[in-house]
This record gives sequence, C-alpha cells and structure tokens, in this order.
Amino acid sequence: MDSEEAVAALDSRQTLRGLATAGAQVREAVALATEGGIDRVAGGERPRSVLVASLGGSAVVCDVLDLLAEPGSPVPVSTRRNVPLPGWVGPLDLVIAVSLSGRAAGPLALAAEAARRGAALLTVGASDSPLADACARARGVHIGVGRERASSRTALWSLLAPVLLGAGRLGLVHVDERVLHETADRLDEVAEACRPSSESFVNPAKVLATDLADGVPVILGDGPLAGVAALRAASMLARTARVPATTGELPDDAAQVVSCLDGPFTTAFSGVGNPGGTGGPRRGSDRAEADIFADPYLDGPASPRLSLLMLRDAPVEPPTRESDEALRLADTVADSAREAGARVSEVVAGPGEPVTRLAGLMATTDFAATYLALGLGLDPGVSPHVADLADRTGRG
Repeated sequence: MDSEEAVAALDSRQTLRGLATAGAQVREAVALATEGGIDRVAGGERPRSVLVASLGGSAVVCDVLDLLAEPGSPVPVSTRRNVPLPGWVGPLDLVIAVSLSGRAAGPLALAAEAARRGAALLTVGASDSPLADACARARGVHIGVGRERASSRTALWSLLAPVLLGAGRLGLVHVDERVLHETADRLDEVAEACRPSSESFVNPAKVLATDLADGVPVILGDGPLAGVAALRAASMLARTARVPATTGELPDDAAQVVSCLDGPFTTAFSGVGNPGGTGGPRRGSDRAEADIFADPYLDGPASPRLSLLMLRDAPVEPPTRESDEALRLADTVADSAREAGARVSEVVAGPGEPVTRLAGLMATTDFAATYLALGLGLDPGVSPHVADLADRTGRG
C-alpha cells in the first residue's frame, strides 16, 4: 500500500483519485444544482410527501436523506430501491430519482411512472440520458453530475449533494450551501490524511485496512448516524475489497454482536472445527492468547479472527443522560470484544453538522476499503465476477 507505483498500476479506474475528489464533487454539485434550477423543485412549494429512488452504489442516497429528514421533516420521506411506485404517489407528491448513468432500470421506471401520475420530479444523473429525458418531458428539475465519473461508488457526492440541497430548500432537512461547503472541507481533510503518499503508520485508512485484512469484519455504528456509515462501509468492503461484512447499530444490535464473541472467530473459542485438532472451547484466563504450538498441517489452519470496526458519532456537547448511556454501551461492547480476543478498530466523527460528521466517517471507510483491495492485490474498480454477471443477465 505504500508503493505509489504499485498502487497506480493496480488501480486501473483511479478509485483513490475519485474518492479524493469528493470535496470538489460537493462544490461542483452545488453550482450545478443552482444553475439547474433547484429552487424550482416541486414548484417551490412543500409537497405532501417525498419518495427517493436509488439503488446499487447510489442506494446510500436513500439512507442519508432518510436519516437527516427523520428528526424534523414536516412531511413523510420514504425510500424505494426498485419498482413498483407505491399507489399513494400522485400530483401532490415529489419523487426524487437518482442514477449516475441515468439508465438504471429501477429509478428510470419510477420516474416515468411518477411523471405519468403527475407527481413533481427531481432527477440526478448524466445530462444526456433517458432519466434526464423523462424528467424534461414531465417538466421536472434534472441536475447533471458534471464531469464523467467512473463509478457511483466514487461519485457519491455528485449524486447526494443536489438531493440534500433540494430537500433543504423544501425544509425537509437542515442543509444549505454553507453546510455543504463545510462538508466539502471535511472531505478534503480526510482525503489529505488518506492520500497514497501518506505512509501506513500515519494514514488512518491504511491502518484500518491492515486491521481488517486478516479478520471477519463486523461493522457497528453507535447510533443512527454511524449506522448509516456502517451500511456504506459494508457495501464498499463487498464491492471494492470483495470482503463480506455484517453490520449493526446500537443499541438494538449490541446482543447480536456480543453473541459472536463466544463463537469460532475469537480466541475464546479456539480449536473447534479444525480438522485433526484436539482443542476445545477455551474459557478463562488462557483465552487471550492463541496456541503458539499449533501445527497448521496437523491442526488445520487457524480460524480467521473477528474484526470489530466501531464507527462512532462525535461526542454530544453538553452530555445528556441519553448520550452517557449510549457512550457506556459502546465502550462496553468494544471492551468485551477486546477481552474475547477480537481486533477492535474505531473511527470517530469530527464535530459539525450531521451531514458533515457522516461525510467524515464514510470517507475514511471508503479509503480503507480501497486500500484493503489494493493490499490484497485486487483492482478496486474492476470485479470480473460483476462484469460476468452483467454479461449473463444483460444488466450492464
């Protein structure tokens, strides 16, 4: 990961460069949204309800808008990742459809059906695309994504920023140009810290990639905001590093995660399931150390180790009883994992508005997933099996 030449040779789609442009994407998206008439969304009037449609690498747009709108939106905000369009959508509602290429079947079909029913439309995607055409026919507002982006995974903020700005104009979320520019600055800070020339021992994303490399990753958010970041991290690990990960969100998933500490991926449970092995579940003081005398030929290879990645929101200032309880629960889960022999990593959001804090968490794990792919010798932008799936199903 510290060889810039090796990274450049393997990263054929310049995934790292694409992630590093996230801050620039936000600034460009704000300008394009303003030029594209974002103030005209839904005729400038608050709709009865809002439905957001996105899928695949763009699906996180739904998650983020749902997160930010839930606490105070005066109208219902729902998400949809595929057809059909719910029967209640009509002329008083707003449908937001997002697709980087403007050709994704789900958002395109939902936009076309929304237009047929007379609903207001906001679409985000390529300017010269079927999605843009459908929006124009419905006299909606289409926001282009500017320069060509290789993947929706690296173009997240080109897609998300216009949606948030439009929702902010309608009073659904507390996001405006100032908040988005602060978010762009945070994304620039993460990109600087995670740049390829930054060596592994000081680069937070490379450190995190190393921690995740040999384990079975479980990603746990300490609340709703970090929970959305956890979903994004799991998606990036799967699609970019080809490493499956499970996710959870506190407080609901505390027991689910802690239960895994008794299982085969911690040193509290070693030797079970190894062909030819004689060891059983180990309990008590000897569980923190692996068996240094284990023979991988006779006992079989050691089980991979559980890696718990804790994504934590910024501390609440001033603290409240609820925030103290949440902090205590997160600390307890992390401590329990360490005691069981799991590797525990933490990423803590910096202060700021919710979308700014979320951006920092997601950007760090985006870089980590990409460095993990490179460290494993994989091209982060190209998956032969995904390409084969597209060829076999005609869903390219």
